[in-house]
Amino acid sequence: MVKLKFYPEGANNALIADFKGFADVKAAIDSGAIFEGKVMLCDREHNLHVDLGFTEGVIPRAEGAVGIIEGTVRDIALISKVGKRVCFRVVGYQKDDSGKKVVVLSRRMAQLQCEKEYIDNLSCGEIIDARVTRLEGFGAFIDIGCGINSLIPIDMLSVSRISHPRERLHDGEMIKCALKSRDDGKLTFTLKELLGTWEENAANFFVGETVVGTVRSVESYGIFVELTPNLAGLAELGMPLSAGQRVSVFIKSIIPEKMKIKLVVVDTCPAQADSALKYAVSSGIIKHWRYSPKDADRVVETVF
Repeated sequence: MVKLKFYPEGANNALIADFKGFADVKAAIDSGAIFEGKVMLCDREHNLHVDLGFTEGVIPRAEGAVGIIEGTVRDIALISKVGKRVCFRVVGYQKDDSGKKVVVLSRRMAQLQCEKEYIDNLSCGEIIDARVTRLEGFGAFIDIGCGINSLIPIDMLSVSRISHPRERLHDGEMIKCALKSRDDGKLTFTLKELLGTWEENAANFFVGETVVGTVRSVESYGIFVELTPNLAGLAELGMPLSAGQRVSVFIKSIIPEKMKIKLVVVDTCPAQADSALKYAVSSGIIKHWRYSPKDADRVVETVF
């Protein structure tokens, strides 16, 4: 079976519906293709009104998402789409109370197609594109295709520990991630295996350099400073610091067999926007990933 490509909502501008007339609408119905449009209104019955170009289309509440009919998805999932792009299939026409012809759309049908032809066929370890939709203390919710949400738990966002997913990602960001597990239809994804091993990250730093890092935690025995999302070092206690601060650090030693980098904090630095994630691998399927160096005292790895 050929696995078709499905995109997170808002990720592909080529899908935007810009119909010129009802002939285009009929062609869309006949093709069964998936389009996208911006939601202009969620009415009192929680139907979504979508901009189609020359007219608007309506996604009835029951067709707003997989799970609405079953009661497993709340209406906030529809209300929150106003002003955003959603995917849909064009299914037909109906007349409103005034007798006006209205184009009827279904987001649920697009999601069911995405599940059947794409998501159900993903293999563990397979790398996909996703969009961050919501950040909670326990993890990042992501759109893995056609508005279907899944989760990256906080401990799977990076090897370097963070206190909240917002320290690694931001709402609306497009990312790469890999399918970690599939349990009774529930999919869990991971990011850290794409961000490089200890050696790959440590190769960018040298003893005697002074570089910029981010304080991730302050402990009684030292300060953990993140150099990259998958690499942190321990600095000696000194000036008062708090998690999230940017600092310049002197690299005192790099010890691969212990996976340790010893640092000395030199000074604080101005806050700045986080740079884009850098991927060591961004496509294909990962079956085994070993973070720790070959001769390290302990093994840190993931088997998919």
